[in-house]
Parts: sequence; structure tokens; C-alpha cells
Amino acid sequence: MSEQSVEFALGEDYPEYRREVAKVCKDYPPSYWEYLENQPPSGSYPTKFVEALTKTGFLSALIPGKYGGLGLPVRGGAAILEAIHAAGCTAGPCHAQMYTMGTILRHGSDAQKDKYLPKIAKGELRLQAFGVTEPTTGSDTTQLKTRADKVDGGYRINGQKVWISRAGHSDLMLLLARTTPADQVEKRAHGVSTFLVDMRLAKENGMVITPIDAMINHNTTEIFFDDVFIPEDSLVGQEGRGFRYILDGMNAERCLVSSETIGNGRYFLREAIKFANEHKRFGRPMSATQSVQFSIAQAYAQLETADLMVRKTAAMFDAGMKCGAEANMSKILSGEASWACAQVALSIFGEAGMDKSSSIQRKWREARTARNSPISPNMVLNFIGQHVLGMPRSY
Repeated sequence: MSEQSVEFALGEDYPEYRREVAKVCKDYPPSYWEYLENQPPSGSYPTKFVEALTKTGFLSALIPGKYGGLGLPVRGGAAILEAIHAAGCTAGPCHAQMYTMGTILRHGSDAQKDKYLPKIAKGELRLQAFGVTEPTTGSDTTQLKTRADKVDGGYRINGQKVWISRAGHSDLMLLLARTTPADQVEKRAHGVSTFLVDMRLAKENGMVITPIDAMINHNTTEIFFDDVFIPEDSLVGQEGRGFRYILDGMNAERCLVSSETIGNGRYFLREAIKFANEHKRFGRPMSATQSVQFSIAQAYAQLETADLMVRKTAAMFDAGMKCGAEANMSKILSGEASWACAQVALSIFGEAGMDKSSSIQRKWREARTARNSPISPNMVLNFIGQHVLGMPRSY
């Protein structure tokens, strides 16, 4: 070994938070999540689990200490979310409180931070809704139809959002709406603004939330805005620059969600190895056969590779560096790696993994969804092809 060599061991960062997360998750076994999945959408929110995370301060991980949060970097939040999923639980019903922080902290006014962040940190206010996706635009966000028309004292919101998770269990929403018509701007991304909407008032003022019974229990909804008035101080940053703010926040979102996906992969592999070691087929443990060993080892290698990219993205984001390419690559690599782990686990468990009471089938559905959400693999490849590799726009 040369004098230039150094030990390279990443290990588990933020071990103290990981241990505390594991303690909380022990109180919410598979039976808890199974019970919620059997409830109608209106009653399936994991309220007790979210309250427990709030009480420990984990959901305020990215809120600075002066506002009552833990003041961790994005990597700290990522470690917490990864640990939640590795323990067999899911952070989907509450993770938006972390990834919306990037937009508010970087672009929100001091008045907005002073007004909302301390209450969010204490759990007095919930910021779980992220209003971007629309029925007719999908991934083409710059073509959104929801309008925010300037009026005396504020804006009038008209339009529709869809696949907005947790909206029925949120007090605040980070909303993207067009403030200048698309035919009056130079670029499609211009004229779009970001708002921090008080949903408690909006629900009394023309906003209607309709639950969607989806494949996974993220309490997904459709939202209709009918001439909803919001005050002028709801605007985040400068009018017309909201799309850039959201993209900035989405880099954090993709890093954090990718960490959850890594956590799911770790859960699958741990459970698959345990099952394969304990169960015999043809007189020997399943894990003693190369077909089982190789499939687990291959999935493990994919997962570790994806984890390195997620860690790199978080380090770049926390350093204030541009990380759009890395955030997108983290998303697609973690999604495919977790899916490989899911497929291996379900194959090893067989019918036992398909049982409704098994977390394997629930996590398997989460892993499949993570391949497409919050951004599709094709859009990631479009971004890499055009903005990283310099090829012509393909869509």
C-alpha cells in the first residue's frame, strides 16, 4: 500500500439518528400498515406514526435550529428517511415536509420563515402538500394550466392539480401556478410562480380536495381551485421565477426520495437473506444454492452503487453546487436497484411474500412506484442525453 493510500469507509452516517428512527419504527409493525391499507382513503393516514416522528423532531430535520428544527443538511434528512424504510415503515405520508424545505429556505422571505417554520417544527402546522402535477400536462410542467391572476391584495387561483399526496392531511401547500400567460413569455419556464398556500383558508374559499384510491397508500388526491383567493404574501420569491425555485427544490426531493428507495432495498435484502437462511428446499437452506446467492449478490451490488450516487448528490447539494444531473441519476439508479431487490425478495418468498399480511408485497408495490415517481425514467434519460451528453432535445 502506497503512502498516498487512505482508508475509504463510508459506513452508516448519522448512526445516532438511525438508531432512534429504528426505535420509533418498532412500534409500527407490518400489522399497523396492513390495517391502514384496509381502510378507505379518508381513514388510511398513519396519524400516530407521523405524530411520533414529529415528536422526536425527525420531520423538522432540515429546519434550521433557530426555528426549532434539527438543522441538519440534506444528507442528514436522507439518512433518516432511509432508516425509516429500511425498518419496514414508510415515510411517504410525511416526507414532503423535508423536501419542500429547500424551496422555502433558499427562496422564501424572512417573514414567511418566521411565520411558518417554528410552527412546522413543533408540529402545530403540517406542510405535506406539493401542488405541481396536473391532469393534462404530466411531466411537461411548463405547460401547466393552473392560473394565479393578480388582484387587489393578492391572487385568484383557478385550475386543477392531480396526484397530490397528503393534501387532506396538510395545513400548507407549496403550489406552482402560472402568473403570466404562456403566449406572453419568451421561454416556457418563465411566468410561473411558487406560492405557500394556507390550505385551511383555501378550503373555505373554493378549494376542493378529492381522494384517489391508488395502488399504494400515500393518501393521494385531486385538487380543484375555483377562484380561490390567497394573500400577496403567499408568493415565494419573485413572481414569474417559480419554476426555477421548484427545480432547485426537486434536486433535494430526488435525493431524499432516492434515499427512501435505498432503504427499501436494504429491507428487501435483509428479509430475503433471513428467509433464505431459515427455509430449506431439497434438504438444504435456500441460501446455499448459487441461484439464490447470486441473485441477492447482484441486487446488493446494484444497491450499493446507487447509494454512492445518492451520497454524492447530497454532498453536492449541501455544498451549494449544481447537482441536477446527479439528482436525476440518483433517482433512476436507486429506483432500478430497489426494484431488483424487490424482485429478488418476492421470488425467494414466493407465495408467502404475496400474502396480504406480508410487508414484502406492500414494499414491492412501493418499489414499483418508485421507478416512475416522482419523475419517469424517460424524463431522466432525456435530461442526461440533452443537458449532460450534449445531444439534441428528443421530446
